[in-house]
Amino acid sequence: MEITELQKDLAATFRWTARLNMHEGVANHFSACVPGSTTDFYVNKAGIHFSQIKASDLILVTKENINDLKNEPNLIDPTAINIHGTIHQKVPHAKCIFHVHSKYATALSTLRDPIMKPIDQNTMIFYNRVSVFNEFGGLGFEDESIKMANALGNKQHMLLANHGVITTGETVAEGFNYLYYFEKAAETYLTALATNKELNVVSNEVAEKTAQETSDYPIDLAKLHLEQIRLILDKEEPEYKN
Repeated sequence: MEITELQKDLAATFRWTARLNMHEGVANHFSACVPGSTTDFYVNKAGIHFSQIKASDLILVTKENINDLKNEPNLIDPTAINIHGTIHQKVPHAKCIFHVHSKYATALSTLRDPIMKPIDQNTMIFYNRVSVFNEFGGLGFEDESIKMANALGNKQHMLLANHGVITTGETVAEGFNYLYYFEKAAETYLTALATNKELNVVSNEVAEKTAQETSDYPIDLAKLHLEQIRLILDKEEPEYKN
């Protein structure tokens, strides 16, 4: 079967996430729906380190084979197929889903109040655009995944209290770009909190305006970001496309 550009894009994001040290070895998972579908999606094969994932390591999950794949935990991590399968099905706007336990997003998720205040451009990107799943009940098996999907609702991203983060996008580039900037935003916010000085929080109006301006930016920076990542990987780790 021919490897698609969608698979190559997704494989590149795994490799880059490893370079950024935002991975947990062979844990965590990304997925992307086949164009035109909300039920069929690619997700990473179980047991492969993020730094080693290739396009051919992405397994196609369909509405016809999903139940069979749930019985093959050595092929797809059970939490991956449950979390991504459930969210893709129940939240149609989540075409691509990125889930990690990265350092700063996870630290943020452990705070009693994990909502980032709008203190810089990166934190403002996520103003009023992140839901919080406050009902941690164990690993992301079926019941937990249904609660996650319900908590995401019409928001684009979700902080999983005591767990990590999920970002989504219409494209691989968009979803990954949000993941990248969420981690940067969380790092800035936690660093600012660590000073024990009063935060200079912008007004709700300015935060919303900045978030909307970012969303409506005339240049597709997410697409350019992923293109540059792939250019680097094409030179340094071209096997990611295989």
